[in-house]
Amino acid sequence: MNDQHDHGALGDAEYAEFMELAAEEGFDLEEVEGAIEEAGHGPLPVLAVVGRPNVGKSTLVNRIIGRREAVVEDKPGVTRDRVTYEAEWAGRRFKVVDTGGWEQDVLGIDAAVAAQAEYAIETADAVVFVVDAKVGATDSDEAVVKLLRKAKKPVVLCANKVDGQSGEADAASLWSLGLGMPHPVSSLHGRGTGDMLDAVLDVLPEAPEQTFGGVAPGGPRRIALIGRPNVGKSSLLNKVAKENRVVVNELAGTTRDPVDELIELGGVTWKFVDTAGIRKKVHLQQGADYYASLRTAAAVEKAEVAVILIDTTETISVQDQRIITMAVDAGRAIVIAYNKWDELDEERRYYLEREIETEMQQVSWAPRVNVSALTGRHMEKLVPAIETALAGWETRVPTGRLNAFLGEVVAAHPHPIRGGKQPRILFGTQAGSKPPRFVLFASGFLEHGYRRFIERRLREEFGFEGTPIHMSVRVREKRGAQYKKKK
Repeated sequence: MNDQHDHGALGDAEYAEFMELAAEEGFDLEEVEGAIEEAGHGPLPVLAVVGRPNVGKSTLVNRIIGRREAVVEDKPGVTRDRVTYEAEWAGRRFKVVDTGGWEQDVLGIDAAVAAQAEYAIETADAVVFVVDAKVGATDSDEAVVKLLRKAKKPVVLCANKVDGQSGEADAASLWSLGLGMPHPVSSLHGRGTGDMLDAVLDVLPEAPEQTFGGVAPGGPRRIALIGRPNVGKSSLLNKVAKENRVVVNELAGTTRDPVDELIELGGVTWKFVDTAGIRKKVHLQQGADYYASLRTAAAVEKAEVAVILIDTTETISVQDQRIITMAVDAGRAIVIAYNKWDELDEERRYYLEREIETEMQQVSWAPRVNVSALTGRHMEKLVPAIETALAGWETRVPTGRLNAFLGEVVAAHPHPIRGGKQPRILFGTQAGSKPPRFVLFASGFLEHGYRRFIERRLREEFGFEGTPIHMSVRVREKRGAQYKKKK
C-alpha cells in the first residue's frame, strides 16, 4: 500500500488495523483504500471555466472530463446554469464547473447567465478564462478580466479555436489582457489542452485553500443567516450585534449583498454573514434578485454553520424546505431559529408544532431555538445552539468503537431478506468530519430505509446533533469476479 495515500480521518495504526480487517473479509484492498480516500478528502478543488458566450467553454469542458456531457451547440447561450463534473488529470482529481457566458450590461436570461458565472468564480479555487483567439479580446472579455482581478483567484488564460500553427499569432495577441501567457488550444480537436491542464494543476490547490466549508483553521467561525426574504435575518443580526449594522425594511429583499460582521458573543468572536433572502423560482428572476440568490448560496458554501430562520407567523413553505435542503446538501452544521415567536397566539402555536413534526423531519436532528429578533427573546440561546451544532459537525468516532456498535446493531436488527439473500454490514469507518462522513462495507446492497435506520442509530449512540451525516456503502464483490478482474 502507498503510504502517501490519504487515510481520511484515520491514524496510521487505526488504518493498518482497518485494512487488515478488510483483507480478512475478502475485499480488494485498493478499492477499500480508494473508498476511504474518496470519502475522507472532503471537497475536491474546484475549477471554473468562464468566458463570454460561444467561445467554446462546453467543448473544452467535454475535452477536460474526457466525455461528451456538456451541451454543445453553435449558437451563444446554450449553457445557462452552472454544471459541475468530476475530472482527473495526471493522477489529480478536481471538479470542473461549466458556466453560461458572461456579458456585461445585459438583462433577462443573459443577466442570469452572467450571475451564474460570477458565482462560479467566487466559489472556485482557480479559473480557466476562455477567449476566442480568432475574434480577439472584446469589451466583454475586458469586463471579465476586471471581475477576475477583483476575485483574486488564480487564472489560466485559454486562447481557444487555435486549430493550427497559423492561429498562434492570434493567441499571442491575448497577452494584452494582462493575465499572463495565453495557452493556444483547440478544444474541438484537443490541440494544446494537455499543456493547458498542466498549467491548471500548477495553480489548483491539492485541496481547497479555504478548508472546512470555506474557513481557514484558526479564524472566527462563520455563521450564515439564511431564510426567505423578510424573515428577519437583518433584524436578528442587529439584535445579536446590539447595534444597527445592516438595513432593516419591511420591503422584502432589502439586503442584496452578504454583509460580514465580526461580533463578540459570550467572549468569543464570530463572523456573521447576513444574506439576501432566497426567492422562489430562482431561474426566472432577473437582475439584482437573481444575483442576491446566488450570493446567498455562495455565503452558505463559505460558512461552517447555517442558522436557518423560519417565520412562525406563516405556514412552513416549500421554499423553507428548499433552503434547508441547500444547507444540508452543502454539508453545513445547522441551527433552526423560529423567529417572531412573540407574535404567536395559542392556536397558531398548536398548528406550528404540528407543521414542525411533519414538514421538518429531514432536520429533526438540528438544534432549535424559538426567538424574536425584534424583542431579543431567547437570543442568549442562539450561541449555545451554534456551539452544539459545531460540536456535532466535528465529532469523530474511532473505528474500533464504530465497528463494535455496528456489530450490535446488525445482530439486533438484521437487514430484511430480499430475493433469498440477506446483506450484512461487515465493517465500517468514519473517513472524515465537518460533516461526518462514513464508509460502510457490506456483503450486498443496503436498502435506503436500512441506511436511514443506521443513521438514526448512529445519532442515538454518538450524538451528531446539528450536523448532516454522509454515508456511502461499498459492496464486496464475489471472489470469483474479483479474481477474473485481476487476471
